Amino acid sequence: MDWMDDAEKNALLMFLEAQRASVLAIIDGLDDEALTIPVRPLGWTPLGLVEHLGHAERHWFQEVATGSAEPLPWPDDHMPLNTSRPPSVVFEFYRTQCERSNAILASMPLSTPPRGRHPDPLGKEITDLRRIVLHMIEETARHAGHLDIARELLDGRTGLGPR
Repeated sequence: MDWMDDAEKNALLMFLEAQRASVLAIIDGLDDEALTIPVRPLGWTPLGLVEHLGHAERHWFQEVATGSAEPLPWPDDHMPLNTSRPPSVVFEFYRTQCERSNAILASMPLSTPPRGRHPDPLGKEITDLRRIVLHMIEETARHAGHLDIARELLDGRTGLGPR
């Protein structure tokens, strides 16, 4: 039965990693100004959205799946989809959170119930690690689409992402 769990984990991780790669590929080549300028009419920054995804990885895999999280490297001053931190700090934060998420996924069966809790109504639907991974695939894919739109508004580039 473990090999089935491993096969499913590998498939889920493959899809999650593809969406994470899309996020980074879509904004690849934007300079610091473009990463930090609010995209009109959206009002958020591409860099802020990447930081948001780092917070989502931390929340779902650490706080919800394991019941505890590493402390944030800064005060919890997170502004929705904007950030005052430089790109290098945000990208490192995102990559670190993804690595921690992957380690948690590798260490627990998909059937493991969450030790923490997310508020309802979504919290009620999250009954195991499998649903956490599925939620993060959906969350990351949705925001990759938002970044795709933002990139087109910023410099007209479309069709970006991993090939």
